[in-house]
Amino acid sequence: MILKIAILDDYQNAVKALPCFSLLNEHEVFVFTDKPTSLEAQIQRLSNMDAVVLIRERTQITDALLSQLPNLKLISQTGKISQHIDISACHRHGIAITEGVGSAVAPAELCWALVLAASRHLVPYAQNLQTGLWQNSGSLGLGRSLDGLTFGIWGYGRIGQRIAQYAKAFGMHVLVWGREPSRQQAIHDGFVAANSKSDFFSQADVVSLHLRLNDATRECVRFTDLQQMKSDALLVNVSRAELIEKSALLRALQTGKPGFAALDVFETEPMNAEIEPLLTMPNVLCSPHLGYVEKNSYELYFKTAFENVVNFFNGNRQNVVNITDR
Repeated sequence: MILKIAILDDYQNAVKALPCFSLLNEHEVFVFTDKPTSLEAQIQRLSNMDAVVLIRERTQITDALLSQLPNLKLISQTGKISQHIDISACHRHGIAITEGVGSAVAPAELCWALVLAASRHLVPYAQNLQTGLWQNSGSLGLGRSLDGLTFGIWGYGRIGQRIAQYAKAFGMHVLVWGREPSRQQAIHDGFVAANSKSDFFSQADVVSLHLRLNDATRECVRFTDLQQMKSDALLVNVSRAELIEKSALLRALQTGKPGFAALDVFETEPMNAEIEPLLTMPNVLCSPHLGYVEKNSYELYFKTAFENVVNFFNGNRQNVVNITDR
């Protein structure tokens, strides 16, 4: 059986070059590198597809879309599923969902790269050097080293734990906030748990968010929290933009607390300076959601996603996360 398989939102047209792409050699594969301009355009693209492979959370899967895709039998998710998929709608339309594996390595490394680059103003220094300006960071002045500073981690899961070890290796004091089990685990690992959210934000020189987005964590970081940060503190977010109250970070940066931000995630993606004013601020370092965007992660994520497609249509539904009779 030759399947029609769509791979969505491969912005860099990178998937075809992965070794694991050969798993789909027997099938007809359509790789889309751009986003459709409307729901109707998306329906037209996918109307004849048997399976769709999603790259993380780049595409919203809604009832309005699924209701117009009579041939679709499977959605194969790279990594873990999240709120971008309407699971109830998939069930109603008899569409199975498989999910894959994830890794903390790449997002943790990207987070630390942002911490270092933002702390030392590496990007403006490098950009100004290209125009002939030596040791010039513009309005930012001197950067600072990390040794002896306090690194705050909200969310002590796999990524947060890896970041804590990076901070320790750089001579930083680690301060953890989050649910009680996470805080107790941090203490067990030799780190300090903040007594309160207020203490966490006011004491940390760097605050890094490592939480999954759900109803409990959406907008859990409020404007009032950010205002408790130091004027030279750095806020880092490689998790989800929606963890922070809408527009709160922009307002807080404009008041000077915190003094800096480093961001890999945004409420609208892809984004540009016309729709995201944070991108125009000299004290904000932005990257285009690169947390997992590197060769090793792509091979890991897509190999499992492609195996799930092949296995599903061969009758093996081991990684199906919803129940369907279709």
